[in-house]
Amino acid sequence: MCRYNEAKEIYSTFGIDTEKAIDTLKNVTISVHCWQGDDVVGFDSRESLSGGIQTTGNYPGRARTFEELTKDLELAFSLMPGKKKLNIHASYALLDSENVGRDEIKPCHFAKWVEFAKKHNVGIDFNPTFFAHPMVRDGLTLSSPDEEVRAYWVKHGIACLKISEYFAEETGIPCVMNIWIPDGYKDIPADRLSPRARFKKSLDEILDTPYDKSKVYVTLESKVFGIGVESYTVGSAEFCLSYSDYKGITPLMDNGHYHPTEVVSDKISALLLFNEKIALHITRGVRWDSDHVVIFDDETKEIAKEIVRNNALDRVFIATDYFDASINRISAWVTGVRSVSKALLFALLQPAEKLQKLQEEGDFTSVMALSEEMKTAPFGDVWEEFLKREGTEKNYLSVIKDYEKNILLNR
Repeated sequence: MCRYNEAKEIYSTFGIDTEKAIDTLKNVTISVHCWQGDDVVGFDSRESLSGGIQTTGNYPGRARTFEELTKDLELAFSLMPGKKKLNIHASYALLDSENVGRDEIKPCHFAKWVEFAKKHNVGIDFNPTFFAHPMVRDGLTLSSPDEEVRAYWVKHGIACLKISEYFAEETGIPCVMNIWIPDGYKDIPADRLSPRARFKKSLDEILDTPYDKSKVYVTLESKVFGIGVESYTVGSAEFCLSYSDYKGITPLMDNGHYHPTEVVSDKISALLLFNEKIALHITRGVRWDSDHVVIFDDETKEIAKEIVRNNALDRVFIATDYFDASINRISAWVTGVRSVSKALLFALLQPAEKLQKLQEEGDFTSVMALSEEMKTAPFGDVWEEFLKREGTEKNYLSVIKDYEKNILLNR
């Protein structure tokens, strides 16, 4: 008897159908961030990263062009099981020799990205890029007291709405457009209210632009702090959740964007009660928003369990967001996305209804015992069966090492 069949029998004793779990997982979409491949450099500006963002390491083979980045993405996609979307920033516009500011970008500057998406039968998610640009002045964008700066970034946001609609129309798949700004202050501010009032005004101006809400889901992402903005962040969790509710858009939680003692897994159920949909950027923060590669750790598993046990797979937009230049970038991509898929499968293989019933009955002893027992169930054998059915290499590192030797080291 093969190991999967044995695992299938073992899980059945807990009332779990492994076939159903595999069939469910293969239809879950994960939005894969393009910026892991080039260290968030982009194509439209060579400004250094700003707003608390930092990429560390200098591993050889960074993608420098659209052709190199998409070639790397193709390999990464081939090693990721399940359904995928492509997630790109506005800074990846292909301007050729045009002198076009971010306030003037148009759908035509992303036509090659659409071709790539259609080739691989994936949708595209989008992010305005409010960092690494000369018009980020004193660390501020949409909250700037300089009206020229604020207006510039409002125009950028409006332009991105139109591009997001273009992506949805071209691919036939709705586009999630996520707004995040790095605005804040390094030291204790004299005025916390005015920057947030200006941010609200800017968001109102962007979102007052007509767009098809069945094609574009606008999300708003908060942050607790970053390097250089340790004392005050304009787009705090309280602001972003309040604004999302006020404007009827979708809240987005990045699990690196909270205090170290907070966990996003604990917040998901609260947001699901009050929102039709929510969005997640899954990362791994080590002490702060360090954007380490996602691994199959406890918090990633808890996030997945909260999505699955609340029957919310069709209500949560799942995306990855991290960047590591200290290791092979393609391996970082594949390891992170596979870890999210693993966590989802692990969640699908839990006796959620039984555990919930035990909790309702107040039998917390059994909840703990059963939860611990499930940790040693033969999850790995089901994961390998999923990879096999998806036609995905189990041992992806050898494929990546060959690519590194033949392609990356020659750049």
